[in-house]
Amino acid sequence: MTKPHTHASHPRVISRLKRADGHLHSVIAMIEEGRPCLEVAQQLQAVESAIRNAKQAFIHDHMDNCLDAGDDHDKSELKAISRYL
Repeated sequence: MTKPHTHASHPRVISRLKRADGHLHSVIAMIEEGRPCLEVAQQLQAVESAIRNAKQAFIHDHMDNCLDAGDDHDKSELKAISRYL
């Protein structure tokens, strides 16, 4: 079993993701209600942006707090995680 990874930024990232989740549920309701496609597309863009920002904050925090530049293991992890930016 691995040790849990937690950082000071995680509650903020979780909060962002929960807001995006709620927003996504609203977009689903918009589609079900037959709202105009332009409105739905704009809201989907907002959800996508919120998730992308949360992902970037999460990865940047990991890079800032977990990786030691001198360790070969950390270099390979940095290369692996940076693909998600």
